[in-house]
Formats: sequence, C-alpha cells, structure tokens
Amino acid sequence: MNYRRLWITLSLVIIISFAILGYYGGRIYQVMPPIPELVVTEDGTILFTGQDIKDGQNVWQSIGGQEVGSIWGHGAYVAPDWNADWLHRESLYILNKWGNAEFGNDFEDLNVEQQAQLKARLKQEIRTNTFDKKTKTLVISNDRAEAFQHLNNYYTGLFMDNPKFSELRDHYAIPKNTVKDSERMSAMNTFFFWSTWATATNRPGSDITYTNNWPNEDLIDNKPTGEMVVWSVVSFVMLLSGVGALAWYFAAQRHKEPHIEEVYPEKDPLLALSPTPSMKATLKYFWVVAALFVVQIALGVLSAHYAVEGSGLYGIPIQEWIPYSVVRTWHTQLGILWIATAWLATGLFMAPAVSGHEPKYQRALVNFLFVCLLIIVVGSMAGQWMGVFQKFDYATNFWFGHQGYEYVDLGRFWQIFLTVGLFLWLYLMGRALLPAFKKSKKDRHLLIMFIIATTAIPLFYIPGLLWGQQTHLSMAEYWRWWVVHLWVEGFFEVFATVVMAFLFTRMGLLRTSTATASVLFSTIIFLFGGIIGTFHHLYFSGTPMGVMAFGAVFSALEVVPLVLIGFEAYENLTHSRVKPWVKSYKWPIYCFVAVAFWNLVGAGLFGFFINPPIALYYMQGLNTTPVHGHTALFGVYGVLGIGLMLFCLKGLTGQKVWKTKILSFAFWCINIGLALMILLSLLPVGLLQTWASVEHGMWYARSAEFLQQDTVQTFIWLRMIGDTIFGIGALALGWFMLGLKTGWSIKDEANEINQTIEKN
Repeated sequence: MNYRRLWITLSLVIIISFAILGYYGGRIYQVMPPIPELVVTEDGTILFTGQDIKDGQNVWQSIGGQEVGSIWGHGAYVAPDWNADWLHRESLYILNKWGNAEFGNDFEDLNVEQQAQLKARLKQEIRTNTFDKKTKTLVISNDRAEAFQHLNNYYTGLFMDNPKFSELRDHYAIPKNTVKDSERMSAMNTFFFWSTWATATNRPGSDITYTNNWPNEDLIDNKPTGEMVVWSVVSFVMLLSGVGALAWYFAAQRHKEPHIEEVYPEKDPLLALSPTPSMKATLKYFWVVAALFVVQIALGVLSAHYAVEGSGLYGIPIQEWIPYSVVRTWHTQLGILWIATAWLATGLFMAPAVSGHEPKYQRALVNFLFVCLLIIVVGSMAGQWMGVFQKFDYATNFWFGHQGYEYVDLGRFWQIFLTVGLFLWLYLMGRALLPAFKKSKKDRHLLIMFIIATTAIPLFYIPGLLWGQQTHLSMAEYWRWWVVHLWVEGFFEVFATVVMAFLFTRMGLLRTSTATASVLFSTIIFLFGGIIGTFHHLYFSGTPMGVMAFGAVFSALEVVPLVLIGFEAYENLTHSRVKPWVKSYKWPIYCFVAVAFWNLVGAGLFGFFINPPIALYYMQGLNTTPVHGHTALFGVYGVLGIGLMLFCLKGLTGQKVWKTKILSFAFWCINIGLALMILLSLLPVGLLQTWASVEHGMWYARSAEFLQQDTVQTFIWLRMIGDTIFGIGALALGWFMLGLKTGWSIKDEANEINQTIEKN
C-alpha cells in the first residue's frame, strides 16, 4: 500500500499548524498588556513599581497560584476569580463614593438616571488607557488610588489574619495567614491590580480591553464583542462542514476497501511472547501507577469536600497541614503523572516486544529511570508543600517549590529533571525499536509513526521550560498551554493510537496495512484541529483577536473526528469476540471502548460545549470546565492508561488465567462513578453558575454569596455519590493488581484458555 499522500499531508499539517502557532506567539508578545515601570496618581504620588507587580506575581504563585481561585479565568473554582472580584469591588467602591458625594446615597439606592450617569462616568474612568508608552508610566486618578488602598486592606485581611474574614476564608478554603507577611501581601495586591487593569482597560486605539472584554461586568460595560459572536457562529459552521466532509470521506473509503475475509489466529500469539528482563522490570511501574491513582482519588475527594467545609474535614483542621491549594495541586499533578507513567511503562514494555531485541543494560536503565521518576514525584510534591507554606524566597520557590500554574505546578528543577527523564525514556525506546526496521519492511511505516510519537513526548514537554521566574503572564500562559494541550491532550493521544495499533496487529486482530493507514489518517485529522486548537485556551489572556479567530475555527474541527468514534468502539468490541482466546483480553479492550465513549462525550460534547468564544466568555472559570476536564483527562487518557496497563500486565503474567470479577466491578464502578460525578454535581453547578454569570456577571457566579446557596450546596454534596462509587472502583482495581502479585486474582488452571480452545 502506498502511504505517500498520507505522509505528505501529515507533514503539511504539522508545518503549517506550528507556523501559525509560532506566528501568534510573536504577536502575543507584541500586544500583551504592558507592565508599567511606575504606577502613579494624578498628583505624581508613586503607588508602586513594575518590580512590585512582578514580585506580586511570584507571591501569588508561591501560595498556589491557579490552585487558589483563578486569574483571567484559569485556575481553581472554590475561591473567586480574583480579577472579576477585584474589578467589581473596585467599581462599586468608586460608584458609592461618587454617589454619596453627589447624591447623598450609595449607588444601589440611587434612581435609574443617577445610576446611568455614574456608570457612564465610571466607564470613562476605568476603560480609558492612561499608560504612557514612552515613559512606561501608568497614571490613575486619585479616586482609583483610594479604591486601590481600600482593596489592599480588604485582601490583606482576607489572606492574612483579620478575624472578621474568618467565615469568608472558610467559604474560599483559604487558611489564615496564607500570606505570611505584609510586604509579600502588598506585592500580591499590586499583581491583582495590574492583572485586573488589563481586563478593564481598552487597548490603544480600540474599544476592546486587553482581555477582549472578559470578564463580563455590567458596571463598566464589559460585554461580548461582535467578533466573539461572529467567530462562534463560524465555529458552528466549521463543525457541521467538517462532520459532513469526514462522513463523506469515511463512506467513500469504506466503499473502496477490498472486502477481504479476515483470518484470525486460533491461539493467542502473545502467549509465545517471552518477557525480556527489561519488560519484566516495567512491572514495578504499574504498581506505582495503581498506588498514585488511589492517592489521587483520595486527594480528589478531599478537594471536593473543601468546597463545603473550607477549613477542614468534619471538624478536623486539616488545612493547617495540607490546605486546599496543596491538595488540589497534588490531585491535578498526580493525575498527569500516573497517566504518563502508565503510558511510558507501556512503551518500555512494547519496544522489545515489537523488535524482539533486548539491548544491553536495558533492564538496568529501566530501573534507573524508575528511581528518577519516584524522586521527581516525591521531591516535587514536598517542594510544593514547602512553597505554599512560604518557606522559600521567590527564586528558590521558582526552582524547587510551587510555580502556581495549573498542571505544571512543579518547580523548575523538577521540570528539568523530568525532561531529562523523558529523553532517557526516548533513548531506551529508540535503542529497543531500531532493530525492528531491519526485520520487516511490512510494518516500517507503523514503526516510523511509533518513533515520531515517542520523540514528540519529551520534545513537547520542553515548552514548559520556556518561561522564567518573572515572565509576563500572557507568555507564561501561551507556553503553559503548549504543555497542557499539545503534550497532555495531543501527542500522548498520537502515541496511544500507535501503541493500540501495534497491540492489535501483534495479536493478529488487525492487518498491518489497515492499522498503518488508520493511524496516519487519525493523526492527520486529530492534529489538523488539535495544534491550532490550542488557541481556544487563550481567548482572554491578553491575546490579539486573531487568536480567537483561529481558536474558534480549529477547536471546532478538533471535535470532527470524534463523531465517528462509534465505529472505533464497535470495532474494538468486535475484536473482543472474534475468537475464544480474545476473551482473556476482554477488560483491556473494554477500557478502549470506554475511551471511545468518553472521547465523544468528554472531549467532544463537553469540550465543544465550552469552546466557542461566546460560550467560554461566560463559562471560563466555572464548574463547566471540570466537567470537560474530568471526562476528557480521566475518561479518555486515564481509562486508556488503565487499559494499556492491563494489556501489559496480561503479557507479564503469561499463561496465567485472571479472575476478573473484581476487575469487572472496578471497571463499571469507575465509569458509572465518573458519570454520576458529572451529572449529579459538576454539570448542574456549572449550569447554575453560567446562568448567574450571564445574568449578573462572573464576579457573582464565583462568589461565596452564590456558591453558599442551599441549592448549590445540595448539588455539591451530591457529588459524594459519584465520588464514592468511583473511589470504590479505584480501590477494587488496586486490590485486583495486588492480587496478581499475591495470587488471589489468578486462577489455578494455568492453561485454561488453551484447553477451552481445544475443546471448541
């Protein structure tokens, strides 16, 4: 079969997509909100400096950053979005001052005409850009300077130890003295001011703010732009067009395919596989995967409980030892680490199996990499705890503590350590795979894809090293999403697709030519939307309108390949039934079926639900985001990691027959629990917040006033049902894996499958 056109198309998609991504990286750098060297009042009084803002960003990062509320909509959901909160409080303070001075009443007690007059004046005050590009000085009015001092006192009381904020701290899950000294607190407030200034101030020569009018705030007329609506409509059109085009292509290809009757092996080809020493050495990786998975679930339950009891656990003041910011940091980080470990271990297992070659010292290097991964996990978690408790200075925190950026919270030293580890993994994969090229030309194209996907994993973690200690927030967000979207959501998916294709071809359930064409085509359509689709995370991060245009269109195209996911699920189910011996792989294959389901629901439906600009404008930072996050990150990548792990464990246990009742129980509990977690809690809360955001503003949807309502709290408590079922499933999976070691998950009849085949 000739794959030349597919390879050319794939190359063009990658080159053009990254050219666009790189070009707009440069544009973001040119148009991002400026950090003034001085912020002064109209009479020349210096309020603070640009260095104060940068130091304040470091303070915010050290206390947990995006794990304590959110900035520009990115971060955790228990505390407010600090920009929406600051902007609303600042606006009200100024309006109340003017209202009392001119009409003798607070703003809310004025009549409609008086309110309209003051709102028009406030809009002029807040949205007018008074930054002088030549002197790099930002001049603000005395009224706004007074509002700054008022909010400085407010947030200092909240983040430090003012007793009148005790109840509010509990609602926000912020411990007393989260910030340890007044100097740090003052610096963090300057960062809050600047990042909020960017959301409310028009770009030079424009009537749109640096964050494209986000968040919505009626008091200063922050509303959706016309471009936002237009590009949202275009995204819907592109989605329908892409679905139609792909359906047509799929039907045409099916019609052209020669109808060759498939011949499947009568016995399991993998039974003849003799695990090499390095393949056996991957077993310990899977034990760690199971352990980290269980710990991550426990941390997830704890972080969810913080939404209803912000100061502890049923009266136990656990926030004194592991506050919410630490719990959520560990929960999100372990989610990435255990999934990545499962996939890396699968690669180390598959490479010698594919080539039939065990390089010299491969086992020793696999063991060395394992130790390195353990050090990274334990060291980074310890550093994050110390960072949150303010035990580091700014530089030490950046290197060893908490970077404050969601999913890439680990300190720079640990990031570098992990990058080196990933390149060591690439070396181990390459030296084991290269001999396979000499053996057979038939699957060479599939092997090349395997090498490309393997290379992409360490390569696309490097962007996580491209921001510095005081890099501008817009650029840090740009590079952060390279890691989160392209590394986690992108090239790991390509790697998994290739690995699954190799598994099915080695089992004789899929022809090599079919697998190769399928992998190349799937990669093309996935990356066509997926690379540029990174922009949908950056609509409101100080970026130009082109980012919104490309993000809207291509994030819609990301959904297109998922509409045919039912075919993938059906084919995987078909594979599980073709021969009696395949039943021993039932639950790994069922995991792949579940992946197809969650790909459609989590990545597809819930992803597109929030991706159009007009939707994300109101939903960014609400519980609609973790709806997509949980169903896509765990439902797709987590369940896929479990499936790959079970495949490898089946190969490592050889001819031993598994007792799968507990595995069946675990599978259904995990998937049903995840569904209930979403349907009973996260989605209803997210929809209620969206309504509140549209009606009143982002500040209200994220406020304690809204989230502490009885109805909202009831839905938050209902999450216990899904979480409990999910947690039981995770424990059952861990119990099954422990049983593979102790024997209670293995039947006595070592050759039961072969005996069954012979009888048939």
